[in-house]
Amino acid sequence: MFVLQESWPGGAVLDFIEYLSFWFMALQCLELGQISENNSSDAGSVEEIDSLNPSFCISSSLSKSNKAGNLPKKNNSRFSTAVFAARKSVIASDCRGTGDYLPNGCRSIIDLPPALVSEILHCLDPKDLGVVCCVSTLLQNLASDHHRWKEFYCERWGLPLATAASPGSGLPGEKTWKDLFVERERRSKSFMGRFSIDTLRGHTEAVRAVCLLQSAKLVFTGGYDSVIRIWDMVEGLALAASQPLGCTIRAIAVDAELLVAGGTDAFIQCWKVIEGNPHLFNIAGSTMNQKFEIRLWGHHGPITCLGLDSARIYSGSWDMTVRVWDRVNFKCIRTLSHGDWVWDLVPRGSTLASSAGRDVYIWDPSNGKLMDAIQNAHVGNTCALARSYLGDLLFTGGENGDINMFELANSNDDSEIKPCATWKPHENSVQSLAFEFPWLVSCSSDGRLALIDVRKLLKSAHSLGSKYSRVNQSSSINLEPPQRMLHGSGNGWFSVAIGADRIICGGEEGTLRLWDFSQALEIEERVHALRRIRLEHRMRRRRVQIEMNSKSGPTDQIPGALKKSQKNVNRNASWHVKRRDQKSRGFGN
Repeated sequence: MFVLQESWPGGAVLDFIEYLSFWFMALQCLELGQISENNSSDAGSVEEIDSLNPSFCISSSLSKSNKAGNLPKKNNSRFSTAVFAARKSVIASDCRGTGDYLPNGCRSIIDLPPALVSEILHCLDPKDLGVVCCVSTLLQNLASDHHRWKEFYCERWGLPLATAASPGSGLPGEKTWKDLFVERERRSKSFMGRFSIDTLRGHTEAVRAVCLLQSAKLVFTGGYDSVIRIWDMVEGLALAASQPLGCTIRAIAVDAELLVAGGTDAFIQCWKVIEGNPHLFNIAGSTMNQKFEIRLWGHHGPITCLGLDSARIYSGSWDMTVRVWDRVNFKCIRTLSHGDWVWDLVPRGSTLASSAGRDVYIWDPSNGKLMDAIQNAHVGNTCALARSYLGDLLFTGGENGDINMFELANSNDDSEIKPCATWKPHENSVQSLAFEFPWLVSCSSDGRLALIDVRKLLKSAHSLGSKYSRVNQSSSINLEPPQRMLHGSGNGWFSVAIGADRIICGGEEGTLRLWDFSQALEIEERVHALRRIRLEHRMRRRRVQIEMNSKSGPTDQIPGALKKSQKNVNRNASWHVKRRDQKSRGFGN
């Protein structure tokens, strides 16, 4: 038996699919006597084809360095004859639109066991799986409905929003997972298009924390004025504001059930969701409602960062600790000690990443065990963190303006984690990072935002869901340029958040800037349509001009340059005639 490995390159898997199908069909042709005895006597024995079986192909391909999937050459004429017959079978079968047996007895890859076909398709990345969809109608039906599309989507963005019709929901206009993936992937290109900017005013002092709840299209902000505000992300309207909490709000975290905020007075303010409330949370109450509003104490210094997952609340502080709280009874269940001030934290899956001083730590919050550490991630403090949805990609922003990307391995080896990519888009400290595949956005105290597309740096889109291998210590790190820079204001930015088609940032001015890319693709399509129309009009005028020239006489067919030279000659001749007349009349010397 052979084993398909998820680490194979997509091209190698496609080669293996083709080879496996031809090997299978060749054996069918041999069994049914499609090859003549003369060919069989000249080509060799049937046992020679055993060396071409899939298990031999895999073992031989894996033995070659850096060329997984490089299959042996089909140099057996007997095998080539069978493959030729199999190819004719595939073409004829596809033209008929059925997978039935043909008169010559050959079959296509569709006739392989369904479990084997599904396993083969499971090894492909989105690009290669899309190529398979274009091969034939039969493969299109198999590849388009394959469950791998759901995995692709969830690995990058999680489950679709609750407001959208998800596959299998039975709602009108239901889309397949492939449709959802292609649409979201297309939408991700909007950040390179045109945008509109909106300025949201409401805070009286600098905004320190910005958090986006994409499912409800709400934005939550806080800052030096000690007020939490809720904004409509689409309309840009202020919806609600809390009573002053008495301290600077430095961190906010929110999901569909809980809103938490922390500040310099070392407490965490929590609001539970209220069913039927259009803004989800009632933060505008003049008095604390014990049923829906809770305040947690435990830290001994200002709270700098907060995080949420399905079971826990995470808080980091300048008291050099990260506290883990239970979301049900709101009790501190674990304290993670650090050696310096905690600047940021990001929980993903079963791990928690935190930064303290120059270092970054990876924790198992269930037992408080330190799983890994990245020493001296930056020159100066590591001020900001961001992670991919699965947590395999870790981004760090430093006090020196650098941004590093790390691939976190699942293995427990002792090798040092090295950055696999580095950017330096800012001159001052990176204050905040946010990631929405494939875009990483950073804001800095230099007043600029950087947009970075990480797709080109990944080995393949499929590798996002596989185990990463650590980068060798000897590997050189190239300084990558950002794909786009946004200049918001002359003052510094403190916090940034990114959604499917919007970026929102808050800073020293006390205002929020919202970059709206939702119409970028539509605008680009209209621009291309206008260009096509202008090109068609230009070509039509050129055709009309050519037709008119062909219908005109020979004198009218003189080239334009020759006509111009003749006109200049006539003009010079008339000037000389006038000059002679003037001399004859005594007006010139």
